[in-house]
Amino acid sequence: MDKEHQIYAPDMPMGLDIALAKNRNAMNYFHSLPEAAQEQIKEHTHSITNKHDMQAYVDSLVQPTMS
Repeated sequence: MDKEHQIYAPDMPMGLDIALAKNRNAMNYFHSLPEAAQEQIKEHTHSITNKHDMQAYVDSLVQPTMS
C-alpha cells in the first residue's frame, strides 16, 4: 500500500490518522511534508485530548489563516 493511501501507520498517533482520513486535503498535505515537519505535527497531537480538537487541528493544516 502506498503512503498516500495508508491509514493507521504504525508510527502515527491513531487520532491523527483518523482525522487525516476525514480530510483528504490535509492528508495529502501532511504526506507532502518533509519527515521532520511530520514529526512536529505528530508531537503536537500528543497534547490534544479529544476527537473534536484533533479534527480541528488537522483541518487547520490546510485552512488559510486570517491575518
